Amino acid sequence: MTRLSTLQNWVSDQCAVPNLELTPASSDASFRRYFRAVLPDRSVVVMDAPPEHEDCRPFIHVAGLFADVHVPKIHASDLDQGFLLLEDLGSTTYLDVLDADNARALYLDAIDALVRIQLASRPGVLPDYDAALLTREMSLFPDWFAGTHLKKPFTLAQRKVWDEAVELIVANVLAQPKVFVHRDYHSRNLMLSAGDNPGVIDFQDAVYGPITYDLVSLLKDAYVEWDEEFCLDLVIRYWEKARKAGLPVDPSIDQLYRDYEWMGVQRHLKVAGIFARLYHRDGKDGYLNDIPRVLTYLKRACNRYVELRPLGELIRDLSGEVTATGFTF
Repeated sequence: MTRLSTLQNWVSDQCAVPNLELTPASSDASFRRYFRAVLPDRSVVVMDAPPEHEDCRPFIHVAGLFADVHVPKIHASDLDQGFLLLEDLGSTTYLDVLDADNARALYLDAIDALVRIQLASRPGVLPDYDAALLTREMSLFPDWFAGTHLKKPFTLAQRKVWDEAVELIVANVLAQPKVFVHRDYHSRNLMLSAGDNPGVIDFQDAVYGPITYDLVSLLKDAYVEWDEEFCLDLVIRYWEKARKAGLPVDPSIDQLYRDYEWMGVQRHLKVAGIFARLYHRDGKDGYLNDIPRVLTYLKRACNRYVELRPLGELIRDLSGEVTATGFTF
């Protein structure tokens, strides 16, 4: 019996509906697969997470921690087989519908939900977003984007610039207040919902870490880009809401924005590396077209802060952009 047949039989048993047909519900960058089953009175989503590659327990754990926002209810589970039966939050993501007319309202809904997630935070229940993890994520950039994708392994001079930048970025990020961090709080993982918008999915990799991380994921989205003035206004709205709610945001909006920018550099170095790895290791080329947007975020942020300008120059050199001086070490 194939795994899909086993999954179909399990879902049919759980729903007490024989011979349920499963149709693909969404794609994923991991080994997880999602299917939809239509019942007489509703539809449900089924997560197929092969135990040799994935673990369903973090999803169940984080769903409980994020219960103050609209996450899918878990109707049934089989951890040994890696099956979860979930509430169907629909098939319309933010990315599907965002436009100039609705963006502000949808993002304010997402910010409200983010504040609720952060208010539930407490230490000791999620893995720490520590220096080792932050550094390991950034190393995807030289390993997979520069070395593998561009075929431009770092020179000794570039490695020195890189190491110094990583040390500065990690120091900034670790100094930020800590909250629950979704880690991929962006337009593909926010579902348009008629009630309690948005629905929030793909949170199983959540950690306890820097307060600006999910705000960066939301507003410096790898899949859609907005005018910086619009994003700055939304950062301010988040800051106002977070302060009013009693979250430990910096009392200075200037400092919060600086932390947000530096956090974005960490995230986008990781994302560029992940997108390259998805192509070269996993044969998934759908993310390659988003790399230029990620590099734009990186270069723009690095250019604003004197400490990060050498890193910005390194990125421009890798991208083949000619600068007035180039590398002079």
